[in-house]
Amino acid sequence: MIGALSKWQKIDWLLFFAVFILLVLSISILYSLGLNTDSANFLVFRKQIFFGLAGIFLFFLFSGINFKVWLTYSKMIYIFFALVLVAVLFFGVEIKGTTGWLNFGVFGIQPVEFAKIALIIFLARYFSQHASEFYLFKHIFISGAVTFLFVALVMLQPDLGSAMVLAGTWLILLLFTGVSKKHFWWLFIVFVLVAVVAWFFLLQDYQQSRILTFFSPGRDPQGEGYNVIQSIVAVGSGQLAGRGLSLGSQSSLRFLPEPGTDFIFAVIAEDLGFLGVMLILGLFTFIFYRLFLIMKNSQDDFGAYLVLGISAMLLVQIFINIGMNMGISPVTGIPLPLVSAGGSSLWAVMIALGIAQSIHIRNS
Repeated sequence: MIGALSKWQKIDWLLFFAVFILLVLSISILYSLGLNTDSANFLVFRKQIFFGLAGIFLFFLFSGINFKVWLTYSKMIYIFFALVLVAVLFFGVEIKGTTGWLNFGVFGIQPVEFAKIALIIFLARYFSQHASEFYLFKHIFISGAVTFLFVALVMLQPDLGSAMVLAGTWLILLLFTGVSKKHFWWLFIVFVLVAVVAWFFLLQDYQQSRILTFFSPGRDPQGEGYNVIQSIVAVGSGQLAGRGLSLGSQSSLRFLPEPGTDFIFAVIAEDLGFLGVMLILGLFTFIFYRLFLIMKNSQDDFGAYLVLGISAMLLVQIFINIGMNMGISPVTGIPLPLVSAGGSSLWAVMIALGIAQSIHIRNS
């Protein structure tokens, strides 16, 4: 009993409350979007309440599990999710051009969201065991090959955004570990070659069009460029204090596509303005600060690399989502962590933050 109470006292409540505020803001925005439908449909709002409560449960559940368990089973976890990603290609359900969901009756899961955590666990183990040897190219190659398997399986769905998150997480871990200039240039050459191969053999026509639209949104204003243009208009129209919840013209008149998921940042910018955007970014910044402290105080390399990988995953996803809302990155369908509607992404993020909390608890 006393041990359980001491664990509760050691939880980083500041981190949890920052996460909780983001969840509340998300639910508030989704409620306002429900008001803007013809018949005031609150189904997404009610689902998100359930997802949020389940996410909080997962957060505390994984906080209570000793993070060193993941070190012991890292290989098994990686292999399991590699097999799951293969299974998705054969048995997955296609939604919006991507075969990335497994359905269990009325319930659907997007496995790649949890595969991101599996990859982070495996890479944290590998980097912690070989951190001092990364001057040898073989360790860059092995960690890259492990990452590339997941990236390739995800690209076959095809899910460009998640593939970018997986690759970006590995790259950030690699940069923090240290890589020589010679190896950096080799990586750059490999990246260019992979990009060329992906362009001609892996990317679908609509994905190529989205990338071209990123460089020139006006090339197809009624097609692929429409989403980006409407999002930029929404972001700019919020000004300082916004138009108010459910009062933004882009979202209320349904000009803005996917307002509760891909483009929820544009809704926040339009409804709550610059002040709302700064609140969201401030909360994300505070979360990264708390994760940095956990990483800094970690008493072993595996824990430190775990937190670094979790931070990298969140950073890449936030950058891609906000970037595509502002027209500075291609539209890839990546949700804004803790804010966009949906269960799989939210649960995966809450599990990841729960693992970070476990590291904090056992190092306090």
